[in-house]
Amino acid sequence: MDATLMASIWATISLVIFLGVAVYFGLPAMITKSLDGKINKIQDDLNEAQRLREEAQALLAEYERKRKDAESEAADIITAAEEEADRIAVEAETALKELIARRTKAVEDKIAQAEAQALAEVRSVSADVSIEAARVLLAKEMETKGDTLVTQSIKDVAAKLN
Repeated sequence: MDATLMASIWATISLVIFLGVAVYFGLPAMITKSLDGKINKIQDDLNEAQRLREEAQALLAEYERKRKDAESEAADIITAAEEEADRIAVEAETALKELIARRTKAVEDKIAQAEAQALAEVRSVSADVSIEAARVLLAKEMETKGDTLVTQSIKDVAAKLN
């Protein structure tokens, strides 16, 4: 036999002995257990990653819902603010019209009062002028016809008494 064949035979016998010793001491079970542990760890990591992914998706959905709610609320606030601004503008316009109407009425009342006062003053002055004119006229008449009137009055009184 040649040396190469002998070396191959001894290598094969050594391999069989090694495998027998490995099986005897439970090396395949240890390898399987180690691989199972790694598989379990990888599976746990995958499960944790899946759980974290689901949590992240739930958070994303919640934040998306909150964003939509916030956008809706902001739109509602803007709409309410626009309505409030319109209402305030209408109220301000109404108040301005009422103020103008009150001021116009007050001015018209003052004008009417001033006209009434001026008319009263004109009547008063007119009455004073008429009285003065009558006094002057009577004074002139009395100068010229005073004696005749007194005599006639006395006669009238005497006639009425009899």
